[in-house]
Amino acid sequence: MRTMNIWSLRGFLSLTLGLGMTQLMAAEDWPAEPPAEAPTHWGPVSLNLEEIEYPWPVQYLELRRYGQKMLMAYMDIPPTGPANGQVVFWQHGHNFYSEPYQDSFRRLAAAGFRIIAVDRIGYGKSSKPLISYNFNFVAANMKALMDELGIEKVAAVGHSMGGMVVSRFTMLYPENVTHVAMVNQIGLTDSRQSRPWRDPLASDPAPPSYQSVLRGHRRYYPRDWPPAHLEYVRRQYGQTLSGDYPRYARVRAMVSDMLYTDPVVYDWQHIETKALVIGGEEDDLADDFVARVNHVHNELPNSALHLYPEIGHNPQVEIPDQFHADLIRFLESDPDEPASDWR
Repeated sequence: MRTMNIWSLRGFLSLTLGLGMTQLMAAEDWPAEPPAEAPTHWGPVSLNLEEIEYPWPVQYLELRRYGQKMLMAYMDIPPTGPANGQVVFWQHGHNFYSEPYQDSFRRLAAAGFRIIAVDRIGYGKSSKPLISYNFNFVAANMKALMDELGIEKVAAVGHSMGGMVVSRFTMLYPENVTHVAMVNQIGLTDSRQSRPWRDPLASDPAPPSYQSVLRGHRRYYPRDWPPAHLEYVRRQYGQTLSGDYPRYARVRAMVSDMLYTDPVVYDWQHIETKALVIGGEEDDLADDFVARVNHVHNELPNSALHLYPEIGHNPQVEIPDQFHADLIRFLESDPDEPASDWR
């Protein structure tokens, strides 16, 4: 395993040609409400996001898994405020990758943290192999990157599906985690008990429509739509226009399948690390979300629960000042003190 920078001529040209559009879209004055139809100027977006510039240098960890070579993209973000010696390992949600969380990274860096932010295998700029995905695989890749970078301990923060990732990682590697924060975690039940398994590769799924992609993103925000979020709708919809999308759809189906085949609901009772269950209580991605996250909190031996009324799945976007202040306060707290005392 080794870390490398990937700069092929083809990749460099792709990034250079696409960069103008990325900057244009980022600077665009987004409409207050998303359009009913995809704008005609929206075009295809590459599956590995070559034309999307990340705000910090992207490096790659070379892995060999399932007999294949894979590249896992990551950003190693240094503190911009006085360094506190702590490292935050951040895990993104299922519909995202590391780049959309850049505001969180800037706030953490200003507070003195070093941040390791990955695109998991199957996401963002990382390899997208057609394999049987599971959370042990993801956790092992996290540990491999820590070993490569010489990092012994991290505070693990995961949003949405990333909450499932850090749950498994903390259970498997408790000696390497000082704090764990689960932000609007999904996978709050064992869905094998409520529905039968379906073969993710039984058929090639049809590309979702713009309206379908938009509905998925709308669910994150119960009240006000943040106009700049339309950029992520554009990217996800643009990927469906790529000629490589049929294969990517199969990869997405295999990644999604681990939500069913590898639940983390039995991990929480074994996590003694100081934990914070945090998020917006009007999360539409789970039935009876408040009751379910209370169950997570009660299963964890050493946890605190902190929910925000009238906030949905993305508190880091809806209430960034309050959310990040609370998260930073937890991460700065003594890992040996009870989680109930984190404030």
